[in-house]
Amino acid sequence: MKHLILAAPFVLLVATPALADDRPPTPDERVRIEAALRGEGYTSWGSIELDDNRVWEVDDAIDDEGKEWDLELDTQSLAISKKDD
Repeated sequence: MKHLILAAPFVLLVATPALADDRPPTPDERVRIEAALRGEGYTSWGSIELDDNRVWEVDDAIDDEGKEWDLELDTQSLAISKKDD
């Protein structure tokens, strides 16, 4: 029983990444997302990932005025659904 209790935290740490549904875009998705971002006036951005199959998360997107934003895009329309500075 003592070994089970000691192993439990390790098992949770190992299993956690497998539970996450986040993933990067495929090459085709990336082309579409980047085109949508450019169409909205963004000039550069950091990582892009699909968050739990709900929204595309774009980190550190720089708009045409030089301001940095974290964005969420709708998975179907690629419209910006959330914008945080």
